[in-house]
Formats: sequence, C-alpha cells, structure tokens
Amino acid sequence: MKWEVNWEVIGQNGKKAARVLATASETEKNHALQMMADALVENSARILEANQKDLDLGAEKGLSKALLDRLMLNEGRIKDMAQGLEALKSLADPIGEVTGMWKRPNGLMIGKKRVPLGVVGMIYEARPNVTVDAAGLCLKTGNAVVLRGGSEAFHSNQTITDIISQAVVCAGLPAGSIQSINSRDRAVVDAMLKMNQYLDVLIPRGGANLIQHVVNHATVPVIQTGVGNCHTYIDSDADQEMAVKIAFNAKTHRPGVCNAMETLLVHREVAPQVL
Repeated sequence: MKWEVNWEVIGQNGKKAARVLATASETEKNHALQMMADALVENSARILEANQKDLDLGAEKGLSKALLDRLMLNEGRIKDMAQGLEALKSLADPIGEVTGMWKRPNGLMIGKKRVPLGVVGMIYEARPNVTVDAAGLCLKTGNAVVLRGGSEAFHSNQTITDIISQAVVCAGLPAGSIQSINSRDRAVVDAMLKMNQYLDVLIPRGGANLIQHVVNHATVPVIQTGVGNCHTYIDSDADQEMAVKIAFNAKTHRPGVCNAMETLLVHREVAPQVL
C-alpha cells in the first residue's frame, strides 16, 4: 500500500514554522521542550501500543532480536527520551551567538553569527528514539523539521510525532515545527532528496548505504555524517578482569544500537590472556 504525500502542505507549513522558530526566544523554546517531555511520559500507554504493532510486524518479517531490541520501547526508554529533551533545556541557546568579529582596513566590522538553517529534512532508520532526538535538537536551534523514519518503526514514529507536535502547539509554537512523512513508500525518500523549494538541508542518519544514497542523489544540500565505528581498546596494563567485562558489555548490552562496539583492539602483550 502507498500513501500520497502532500509536499506542498508539508513544505509550506514547514517554511511558515521556520520563520517563527528563527525568532523564538530561549524561554519559548525551552518551554516547548518541557511540554514535549511531559507529553511523552503522559502518553506512554499510547506510544507502547503503537510500538507493539511495529514489534509484531517486525517479528512477522523475521527481524533479528538485535533489531527488534533497537525498535522496542518501554517505560524506561520513554522516560529516557523525555529526559533527553529536558537536558536540551540546560544547554545555552546557540541562536544569535556571535562567534567572531573583526575590522577591515576601511573600518567595516565583519562578524560570524549563528542562525537557524530553516527547514531540516531528517532521514533515519528504524529507531523511534531518533524521532524525539531530531525534533528536540531542531527546535532548540530554531529549525523546523520534516522527519522520515524507517518503515519498521512506522506506527511508533507517527504516534510520537503526533504527541510532541501537539505539545509544541500547546506551548504556543507553530504546528509545522515538527512534521513527519506519513508513508512507508521508499519513493518518498527519493522525493525528499529533491525538495529544494521546501527543504533547506537534509541530514541522513543510519548505515553506509542510506548515507551514500542520500549524498549521491540529493539536490538539496546534505550534511553528511560518518557511519561510525565504535572502538574498545584494552591496554597492556589494564585490569584484565574489568576490561573483559567492559568489552563484553559494550557489544552485548544492546547489539543493535549505534554505540554498540564494532572493533575490539587488544595490546599484543595481553592479547592471549584477554582474548
């Protein structure tokens, strides 16, 4: 099944919201972040119900235990998402900060000032936590955001976006501040890559294939992130018992998340014992 995406409505709403967010005060943005955090906790049951639909569909598709774990939400993880939004409140507002100023020989003063990007398109894979992370960071920095998460987390993402976007409206900011693409059709991603009239920048977050596809096919400017490679290094003078526990936990605690260990490097002098 395919869903039609009304890019004109999404784009215009995003542009209108971006103009308001660009001049929103730190107090207004922090208030919205707190409202978003509170709404997540208050609507935990609704989120978990949607998440269960995704988990059931994922199990039917044969997703691995690690991928299902990455997809799964519970009360604790919802509280963690809320706390992440609250942590953003404690950060200084970057918008308007002047990072440099100098005088030209003719007396003209030139400076660097932080301003919002505008409307950010975020494309990411099946981890519903990212929906909240991306929305919170964009709002804190005065940007509107259009989210397109992985299809495996479809119900979770839609429900979370609905909850936090309503919270933003209740806080007095525009409805178009946080929007998501209500479609599982992969063609939507390719459409986003060329929405220059609506999106100011694209940020892909995920594996190498996703990032390269966006970089190679987008006409919208792209902020390219690395795919990452999480290392654990065990030195020759390390406490070997503790080091083994740390290395084991680094990979097996949650194998499917982006900060799970991918490379274990051991000093050659202790490698036989440690390995």
